[in-house]
Amino acid sequence: MAAEPGRRPLSVAIIGTRGVPPVYGGFETFAAELGARLAARGHEVTVYCRASLYRDEGLRWEGVRRIELPALRHKYFETVSHSLLSVLDAFRRDFDAAIVCNAANAFVLPLLRVGRIPVAINVDGIERHRKKWNAFGRFVYMTGEAFSAHFADRVIADAEVIAEYYRRQFAIEPDILAYGSGFPDEEDSNILSLLGLESRDYLLYVSRFEPENNPEAVVAAYAKVGGSRPLVMVGDAPYAGELIGRLERTSDSRILFPGAIYGLDYRTLQRNALLYIQATEVGGTHPALIEAMGSGGAVLANDTPENREAGGSAVRYFRLGSDQNLTVLLEESLDDPGALDVYRTMARDRAQSTYDWSVVTDRYESLLAELAAARVP
Repeated sequence: MAAEPGRRPLSVAIIGTRGVPPVYGGFETFAAELGARLAARGHEVTVYCRASLYRDEGLRWEGVRRIELPALRHKYFETVSHSLLSVLDAFRRDFDAAIVCNAANAFVLPLLRVGRIPVAINVDGIERHRKKWNAFGRFVYMTGEAFSAHFADRVIADAEVIAEYYRRQFAIEPDILAYGSGFPDEEDSNILSLLGLESRDYLLYVSRFEPENNPEAVVAAYAKVGGSRPLVMVGDAPYAGELIGRLERTSDSRILFPGAIYGLDYRTLQRNALLYIQATEVGGTHPALIEAMGSGGAVLANDTPENREAGGSAVRYFRLGSDQNLTVLLEESLDDPGALDVYRTMARDRAQSTYDWSVVTDRYESLLAELAAARVP
């Protein structure tokens, strides 16, 4: 498919993710979904990838050019070291525009400005609120927010809650471009049989195993619920070995820890879950939440402004540590699973109308064209 009539093909870089094909989380899925769609429209898309995560992936994936570069394997320097090398490489190439992912990478924005590469930064959520960061980490993110506001040509927020924060804090007007959700018509994989699961007879949690995503709280709430339906805890996280160890030492044999799962296996798990649990409390629009909605999932979500913005009335909400707690909602849902069908229909409809990847790609394509048109030779 060629670029839209009257619009010339663009050369675009995506910087700051772990790369494609996606092997980690939300920004990697974003780079894959958006990059492949832009490439299918005739644009030349380059995604910078961390060499340590891939083996023999080749120079192209789904029409996207892959450039693998090294990174320092350290909790605080892995992302920034890779982004720095990516920008230095970008100086050698004639990019019309770039998308930088994550406010932690905003330190590269002045360099891109020196290189006269127009840039939009997708800032994600207010990452300095994550419990894993010490004072230095929080300072880096605070600095990244300021750099994003002052040095990016455009700041992208994926939720109104995040956009309002940047309006209030920095007096700028971000572009609100939603994350996408889409489930293709396809046959299920064999992941259910491999894990010993039955369709609509298990609960699903998907997230990085980090404190603010509350995996331990989910395990504790589920432990108080009777019955034999398994809870499948899909996820992993670098530099979180202690937390992962505590989770995997649980004595409840109903809980499964298959690790991180992507692609068809991941979509199969989403489509067939009886109930999906979203326990995150930091971030913008969470990809797994709207993907669960798009799959026709019945969702229970932590009651945060971001999750309410995404889920609306199609999702039921809980507050950790309160009377309206997760255990109560789990018991109600499992006692009457047929009542969940109403939420499944509403969730799918909301995801299709609000978070369609084709519409999201249209908006990014227009933004990138505007950046390229303003480029100084």
